[in-house]
Amino acid sequence: MSTRTGTVEWDGHRTWYRVDGEIDPADPDAPAPLVVLHGGPGFPHDYLESLAALHSETGRTVVMYDQIGGGRSDHLPDADPSFWTVDLFKQELERVLEALGVAGGYHLLGQSWGGMLAMEHALDDPAGLLSLVIANSPASMDLWVREANRLRADLPPDVQATLTRHEQAGTTDDPAYEEAMMAFYERHVCRLPQPWPEEVQRAFATVAEDPTVYNTMNGPSEFHVIGVIKDWDITDRLPEIQVPCLVIAGEFDEATPAVIAPIVAGLADVRSVVMDGTSHLSHVEAPERFRRLVAGFLAEQDDAED
Repeated sequence: MSTRTGTVEWDGHRTWYRVDGEIDPADPDAPAPLVVLHGGPGFPHDYLESLAALHSETGRTVVMYDQIGGGRSDHLPDADPSFWTVDLFKQELERVLEALGVAGGYHLLGQSWGGMLAMEHALDDPAGLLSLVIANSPASMDLWVREANRLRADLPPDVQATLTRHEQAGTTDDPAYEEAMMAFYERHVCRLPQPWPEEVQRAFATVAEDPTVYNTMNGPSEFHVIGVIKDWDITDRLPEIQVPCLVIAGEFDEATPAVIAPIVAGLADVRSVVMDGTSHLSHVEAPERFRRLVAGFLAEQDDAED
């Protein structure tokens, strides 16, 4: 497999990227590349590395990058909180697409926050966007939080008490809070037995080292969202997205059926799949099945373009 890495410089920042395969816009027979957007905000691409196998399995070029503030891209822990906006990440995506020469024709796969970013990008109606894969994502953070807290109510009473106590005290960096939070994560984020796969552990460790973006944009946990995106909602604008879309969620996902339903109902051209036995990291819990879904959907779009 041909893999290369590098950085894109934009507005004084550096964004790290990885490309599996070759990018040749002049080759009419090459399938359009898939650009992968990771979650968080503030996580690195690492936990999505299994998707690189789509290149060896299908011949399609796969592009991943670490969004600013995370992974191998520039970290800005001292930036004013107002720096971290949805528009910042949209601008970064546009710069990466242009710099890598794929802006003329590409598919987008966004996981969790990455799916939110992908939908935001699609709402600008970019000429080169061919399709979207929206994996484990909401269109409304208010609905996301309500559903997450409904799931949280099923946790053991002592775990709920620990979470509430630290949230009220503002001590969510306490190890006891993090331990209680894992009770939720092991049900609804990744249901694989501990220890989790190395790439997932690596991603969580990276965020623990610098939680600036996650804490500022989201908050201390998946269900205590008090950051910049807490009021984010594009539900009413979903019909504006006209490209074909595949929506994927897990059976035990924190992106519950109630979270996914408005997306499926709102998009103009959509098919949806709930992956049984998986939760929020469906691509980690059932990687081959996930890749088959994505590969099949993208192949349909290739056929439609011919």
